[in-house]
Amino acid sequence: MATNWQLATHDWQLARSARVARHNPLAAIGVALVILFVLCAIFAPWIAPHDPAHIDLPTRLTRPGASHWCGTDELGRDICSRLIYGARISMLVGSCVVLASLSLGLVIGSIAGYYGGRIDRFVNIVLMNAFLSFPGILLAIAFVAFRGPGIFNLVLALSLGGWVGYARLVRAQVLATREKEFVEAARALGATDARVIVRHILPNIIQPVIVQAAIGMAGAILAEATMSFLGLGVPPPTASWGAMLNDARAHLFDAPHLVLFPAVAVMLAVLSFNFIGDALRDLLDPRSRIEAGL
Repeated sequence: MATNWQLATHDWQLARSARVARHNPLAAIGVALVILFVLCAIFAPWIAPHDPAHIDLPTRLTRPGASHWCGTDELGRDICSRLIYGARISMLVGSCVVLASLSLGLVIGSIAGYYGGRIDRFVNIVLMNAFLSFPGILLAIAFVAFRGPGIFNLVLALSLGGWVGYARLVRAQVLATREKEFVEAARALGATDARVIVRHILPNIIQPVIVQAAIGMAGAILAEATMSFLGLGVPPPTASWGAMLNDARAHLFDAPHLVLFPAVAVMLAVLSFNFIGDALRDLLDPRSRIEAGL
């Protein structure tokens, strides 16, 4: 009996996923692109046709062809292989930045929204506004310039200002939820503040946070490409889409494929997560689901 129920639930989920894909084809395209980038990141050593760091000067600036599908750069390195390995850096840095920013934003925003008073005023007026007064990319540039390039420093630098958006969203949601009846009932039963926040408030406010995280992933990938373009990302010879764009500046007119392929990769990665974020926003909104028949 349980097996039949599980099969029925699985079939319903598949049918619902098919309806969502038909209703929002851009979301399906975004999911397919994200799966492609994730597979490239995980299986890069087996997918890449060449060593991304191998220098072959006689074949430098070769145009796309059968031997090199996306051509070669100024050092004769295969661009296709470097694009595949660059997906590993973008996915790793982007996911780590979103995870770190989201975790910090959840903690600070929950504390500020739940307790209110002086804590809320300090976090909202002093702490958040202090970070919002400087552009996030400027803080990241200053931090990496001080600490030095590297994946860990890059993730830390981008997370330094990325948590504010999540904290503001969580604070607003907690402020609206903390006075609900089920929260008052949990308090009346003697639940601790930590239990009320973790078990009763956060599960009811997580939907907009998930949407923000999906869109934030696109911003993190773009920020990583920007930092690498400025020479503040992962050090060479590690392949990165932003570093590839930086290397291609001198050959913009004589070898435009050096700019075209990494730019398209960054664009598709950012668009895919934006498509997914928009689809999640519609899917998690009850009114949108009813209107779409989902």
